[in-house]
Amino acid sequence: MEASNSDIVIVHPNRQGAEAKATKAAVVLVLVASAAVTAIVTIGGWSKLEGAQIWAIFYVVIYLVMAYLVGQWNRGILPVAAALAILFAVIATVAAPAWFDRDKSGFAEPALPSDLLGLLTAILVPLQILLIAFSMRAFSQKWNIEVEVTRDEAERRYGRGRGPRKPATAS
Repeated sequence: MEASNSDIVIVHPNRQGAEAKATKAAVVLVLVASAAVTAIVTIGGWSKLEGAQIWAIFYVVIYLVMAYLVGQWNRGILPVAAALAILFAVIATVAAPAWFDRDKSGFAEPALPSDLLGLLTAILVPLQILLIAFSMRAFSQKWNIEVEVTRDEAERRYGRGRGPRKPATAS
């Protein structure tokens, strides 16, 4: 007996495993952490960023948008996240010593202590390296693979609560 079109559902088998879910969570966590640290450095050093505020705000917003998209299993944004992380790691590597240099006399103190801003900026470097690693690992997991199976097969393979939802029927 051939299945009718209403009995066919699309499943994403590469999203079901614990490894894929953990990798997705790690990418989202690192993106949100990077956005939070960047926001703290931006707010704490606002008066001393000399025009770089717009780029810092850009990174905060774009990292939060990317975290949302990764949370929705969007695989296409992962290489973009890795590429931006490479650029941001270079910027943070260059910027961190500048915050520590402000500790000398003659420099006006930003809202947060310069040493703290330098430490937070230095912390951004390993965060970006983690983002690159987790993003590329997630990209290799091929979250975009779709398989058409019957509803019964989907429920048997992926469980009742974890499989695709049944469409609402009109009463």
